[in-house]
Amino acid sequence: MAWSISWKKAYWILVACGALYISFISILCTSWAQKHALYVHKLHTMWWQDLNKPEQFGFLKNQVQPLHIATPDGEVLYAWHVVPLAKYIANEEYLIKEQNISATHFSDSVGFGLLSKDAHSRLVINFHGNAGTVAQGWRTDAYRSLASGAPDKVHVLAVDYRGFGLSTGTPNEQGLITDGIATVQWAIDVAKIPPQRIVLVGQSLGTAVAAAVAEHFVRVSSIEFAGVVLIAAFSDMPTLLLTYSIKGLIPILSPLRPYPRLQLFFSGFLRDTWDTSSRIANLVRKSHKVNLHLIHSKDDFEISWKHSESLFYTAANATSMSGLSNKQIDAVKFHRDLHDGGLLESWNADGLKRIAKQIIRYGGHNRITTYPCVAKTVQHIFEL
Repeated sequence: MAWSISWKKAYWILVACGALYISFISILCTSWAQKHALYVHKLHTMWWQDLNKPEQFGFLKNQVQPLHIATPDGEVLYAWHVVPLAKYIANEEYLIKEQNISATHFSDSVGFGLLSKDAHSRLVINFHGNAGTVAQGWRTDAYRSLASGAPDKVHVLAVDYRGFGLSTGTPNEQGLITDGIATVQWAIDVAKIPPQRIVLVGQSLGTAVAAAVAEHFVRVSSIEFAGVVLIAAFSDMPTLLLTYSIKGLIPILSPLRPYPRLQLFFSGFLRDTWDTSSRIANLVRKSHKVNLHLIHSKDDFEISWKHSESLFYTAANATSMSGLSNKQIDAVKFHRDLHDGGLLESWNADGLKRIAKQIIRYGGHNRITTYPCVAKTVQHIFEL
């Protein structure tokens, strides 16, 4: 009798959990819930931190200068320009004396002059992941790390997408791509930085933005950048959700793995699919010269490193007009075992199209952006 009662309790607990899960997934099928679950743009630290005071985040006085970037559809994006440390030290007196330079008058600032008037300056345009702002979590440490390889040359431009931080608007796939395009266009047209001195860096959601932006410029304007670095990338949103867990704890569609038709049914409700795989393939095909780097950690419990591996093969395959199988790529690709540092693989097509993949053992999903392997990759792309 006691066993029967225990079994009934367990049964009803399972039923309740199943009902809660189905309710959770059903809510995520709505546009409003999807937007907030995917972009998490309302989760931030601005309640107690002021983005207009970057010194709160460990930067020197006026080392970071806020600016506004207008998009063609009427939104205003909030961004940070981070002056590299050696360049800051050489111009410290001028930067410290500068007063009341607002985001709307950034082009009058000393920092803008250091970026736009120096023929040796390089620019990393950083597209962050979901949630928070340009100053959230490890992001400020990442900006310092990105410039560390050449602290007299590498500037960082970090932008908050529409609906994030102090930027106006509401996020969606096309909107974020528009934001990325507008940011790069500002760098080229206003800051006068040629594409050959620009590297696009994206992390998590930002990898989808960076890939879409790079593909747009090569497809529409035949503009190619010095390089594209994708950290913790994913192939596309429907595929990601089959295995994705929020913070590695709350699964989305993986509990439905025994029921592929149900997985397919629910994934069909996705509004924003972020098909990075197709965009990367098109980027590689249409580029005369491309330098694409994928970096992922094995202990990333949110997005599996297998996504970066899949994108590596997709990009390498796109370098051939007739197509290549994974076995053909494996037979020719460069492979280096870095032991505790992970592994590095690369594919070089005619010396013009280089696809590299670095899988490191540690770094998680977010902290990896601060690791030397990212700064080293940027430095190599810039040939500094």
